[in-house]
Amino acid sequence: MSTAPKGAHLAVRSVHKVFGEAAVLQGIDLEIVGGQCVAVVGKSGCGKSTLLRLIAGLEVPTAGAIQVDGVPLRGLNPTTRVMFQDARLLPWRRVIENVGLGLRQADWRERAAHALEQVGLLQHAHTWPATLSGGERQRVALARALVSDPHVLLLDEPLGALDALTRLEMQRLFERLWLEQGYTAILVTHDVEEAVALADRVLLIEAGRITLDIAVDLPRSRQHGSAAFAALKEQIVERVMGGAPARSTALASEVGLLARRTSGVSLPSAP
Repeated sequence: MSTAPKGAHLAVRSVHKVFGEAAVLQGIDLEIVGGQCVAVVGKSGCGKSTLLRLIAGLEVPTAGAIQVDGVPLRGLNPTTRVMFQDARLLPWRRVIENVGLGLRQADWRERAAHALEQVGLLQHAHTWPATLSGGERQRVALARALVSDPHVLLLDEPLGALDALTRLEMQRLFERLWLEQGYTAILVTHDVEEAVALADRVLLIEAGRITLDIAVDLPRSRQHGSAAFAALKEQIVERVMGGAPARSTALASEVGLLARRTSGVSLPSAP
């Protein structure tokens, strides 16, 4: 977890969300320390994205409250940004204009250029979105999210449509920028491996409730082929697929011990 002080502390207190007669979220209680990265996993329709929209201020809880640095959330929070699965770039604006969209400062162009440099796309500043690959468009979307120096970054399956290699590159970029900038990050994903690779904690939502909250006690940058990584991934996948409840604290300790025992040990590649 980053030690930079910028990230906001989030508190979700007994939050319920009902759409019509459907209870999408039920009694959600959650504390996220400033600067922490938390991944949220679960099957489709479990309420993951709804929780993200509530924290963003895009939806209002039916009951309960959300606090950002101790202040009740009412409406959109200017220090929070959201990145979605699709880049949502304006095709009639050049890349740098998409990144600077909404900035009111006179130096918006310099700030947008700096954000593009951070994601490795400064050379494409004056090109059109249609000329970019899917991964490049998501890099532009990430630059647009970070250009305003957010305290909270909400990621709603932003890598879901990318190929495997591009997805891995983007995961490394996310991790590097989060470590450098210290914002609080919440990642909604269907990919348990991605959650274990990036997060300090992994939450599982089932039927609108948090049923698992487990710390990821693995050193960064994480080795996907390590025994400790595989063990934690397997335990979470088993829960997502309907296995018996895991002992979060005990499991985290066991995985952390395994990580320390196997630190520096190279495992053979899969055939």
